[in-house]
Amino acid sequence: MENHSTEETLDPQDWRAMRALGHRMVDDMMNYLQTIREQPAWRPLPPVVKENLKQPLPLTPQGDEKAYQDFLENVLPYPHGNIHPRYWGFVNGTGSALGMLAEMLAATVNSNVGGGDHSAVYVEQQVLAWCKEMLGYAPDASGILVSGGSMANLMGLAIARNALAEFDVRNDGVRAVPGMMTVYCSSEAHSSVQKAVELLGLGRNALRKIPVDRHHRLEVASLEKTLAEDRRAGHVPFCIIGNAGTVNTGAIDPLEALADICQREKLWFHVDGAFGALAALVPAMRTQLAGMQRGDSLAFDLHKWMYLPYEAGCLLVKNKAAHEKAFTVVPTYLAPHDRGLMAGPPWFANYGLQLSRGFRALKIWLAFKSHGIDKFRRLIYQNIRQARYLAQLVEASPELELAAPVPLNIVCFRFISSQLDEDQTNQLNRELMMELHERGIAVPTSTFLHGKYVLRVAITNHRSRREDFEVLVRESIRIGNELLQRLQ
Repeated sequence: MENHSTEETLDPQDWRAMRALGHRMVDDMMNYLQTIREQPAWRPLPPVVKENLKQPLPLTPQGDEKAYQDFLENVLPYPHGNIHPRYWGFVNGTGSALGMLAEMLAATVNSNVGGGDHSAVYVEQQVLAWCKEMLGYAPDASGILVSGGSMANLMGLAIARNALAEFDVRNDGVRAVPGMMTVYCSSEAHSSVQKAVELLGLGRNALRKIPVDRHHRLEVASLEKTLAEDRRAGHVPFCIIGNAGTVNTGAIDPLEALADICQREKLWFHVDGAFGALAALVPAMRTQLAGMQRGDSLAFDLHKWMYLPYEAGCLLVKNKAAHEKAFTVVPTYLAPHDRGLMAGPPWFANYGLQLSRGFRALKIWLAFKSHGIDKFRRLIYQNIRQARYLAQLVEASPELELAAPVPLNIVCFRFISSQLDEDQTNQLNRELMMELHERGIAVPTSTFLHGKYVLRVAITNHRSRREDFEVLVRESIRIGNELLQRLQ
């Protein structure tokens, strides 16, 4: 007879102790967020901490308290930094206290949102309906929440490839194409576009990177010339990608013109709106983004300019049938039923790559309900005005140079001196950025524009204040002059 007394569980033996630890965790994290402005914007991990994070596989229990203490000592003090008010690196959102708690709630119910008749599926449907309403897509359009813009771009291009091919790509593969299927984007498009083209079997040579104008927007005349040349060469153009905010400078491509070309040439129009799409919530920005709603597919991230915790990306697709046709596989173990858990709406697993899908929608649903879209609209416009303010501070400082226009929320600048040549200027600014990080002052990141190394400030931070940008400018000048003296 089997002895059931030896059966184990991961539930706590002492629920009172676990409850106390949980309350302590919540209090600690609330205090951490409340006082984050007092912390460095970033701090390097000491060698001892890096060694502590290389421990051997734990075979025996250390206990909840010890595990949490290790987190407090070795993880919490050394984050990526994007929760800090002077973090403006890459295009990272900030998160929020409610978002933190929402993640706990989602982990508690631990739903797999691949499909089925349960609440999480309906919450995601509601969130997608709200996203369509926000960004000008029809209620009967399709959509799905994904990990982020990179996955949304990959899926958008997969749908476009399958829908525009004159054969069954899923059955025959891209080798059946009589010519090379080609995709068109600006030279400023995100790197995920190239990865997507490679992963879809099209080959890097199928990606046509079109030159940009002095405002870093795709040149329409160059696009049309390249399209015509490709058609004469026997290639098969199928998709144009428009940027609603490039990652380098925030430039917005001429979306209306691109939509017109796609309509005329019978091409798929995919819009990469990773962060810039959400600027459409601001009435003053809608003219710049005109044409975005004409996209056959739209990729954007709610963990960027809606300040939600990672991961929360979204893909909207106008043609629901094309979306479903690109991904649907229904094995017998997933066959729908009339009643029970296997009933409910069409499975999200048939609209994307994942069968196992986390409950991403809950933090979005709670945030929209708690704060209201008008609050997000004001915060996005606040960041845009902060970017303009920073640009003004840079232009008013003889030691600094604004490196690009500021159409959205990204400001590129550098320290300059008549005593330095171009290579020295690049090297000084490289050192300047690392010093800003290591001193815990602020976290911009960098890029190259026309061969110039520049500091790049991407403002998707609801905690930033104007005084933070004054600190950035003041410290950039001070440290820049320190570095200049070292070179002399």
